[in-house]
Amino acid sequence: MKNIQSQDTEADLLRARIAWFYFVGGMTQQQIADKLQVTRLRVNRIIGQIRADGSVVVDLRLPLVECVKLEEALKQRYGLEEAAVLPAVEDFDENQRTIGEAAGQMLENHMGRYNGVGIGWGKTLSHSVRRLSGRHGNLSHVVGLMGAITRGSGNDTTEVATTMANAIDVECFSLTAPIYCRTSSDRDSFLQDEMLMEAMQHAEEVQPCLISCADLTHRSKIMGLPRVKQALPELLEQDAVGSILGFFLDPAGNVIEHPLNRSIMALPVEKLREKPVSILASGGRSKLPIIRAILRGKFVNRLVTDETVARALLYET
Repeated sequence: MKNIQSQDTEADLLRARIAWFYFVGGMTQQQIADKLQVTRLRVNRIIGQIRADGSVVVDLRLPLVECVKLEEALKQRYGLEEAAVLPAVEDFDENQRTIGEAAGQMLENHMGRYNGVGIGWGKTLSHSVRRLSGRHGNLSHVVGLMGAITRGSGNDTTEVATTMANAIDVECFSLTAPIYCRTSSDRDSFLQDEMLMEAMQHAEEVQPCLISCADLTHRSKIMGLPRVKQALPELLEQDAVGSILGFFLDPAGNVIEHPLNRSIMALPVEKLREKPVSILASGGRSKLPIIRAILRGKFVNRLVTDETVARALLYET
């Protein structure tokens, strides 16, 4: 028979999950009831109690005990400085939103100590800007860490970096060249341009960085690029599992030896290891192989992800 303390802990955890899914994840009461296998009436009653007792204001005050345990285990397993694990939201877009906003909060905690911040691309990172506001100490500029694509979506590196710079009222530097150049020689020629040279220098010198990653599914914008489509069979032959800053990795976290990886306009991925603050924000089951590869390669020292991915990183090979 469970003791009273155990029952109280389980009740608190249930309240925390319901609060998260409802107030942050945007799920309906019926969706929450189905997910947690409780009645809709119970979900409704708990939401009412949470509203009445002030457990939810802007941020949740309820402890997500299981997520905290996963965070500590991830830090130990992969040598991370920080980890944030969020309850997984079934809707893929909502899951990206919650991860992006949490990553923005983690980044903001570090920004005031530095004069610049670097950012990658992707829908997850576009949500991180929502957590940023006002000036941050000596911060003077944002720099995009990757080249651009020709079709705007609001998630391109240039667009994400510009939006972030506008949100915190600082200057923005961009690598205004195609993310994949035709050849490595073309990339080198682009970098002879004075403005691109300056932007790349800022990318190399900037200290805190926030990045995401791409898997090999249709959801990833990078998979729609013609050069990637053309190279995909060769990349798969070399066991590619996805990309970070546009560089394709194998399961062990090694950069694959392929012309595509030599022609990319981006911060050299190994430079991430030198950053004192490097945050990977990504979640969803399809991203698991590339997230694991990035952690194995020790390219980042901080992770924001969801509970499903966190458990798989710890307990699946």
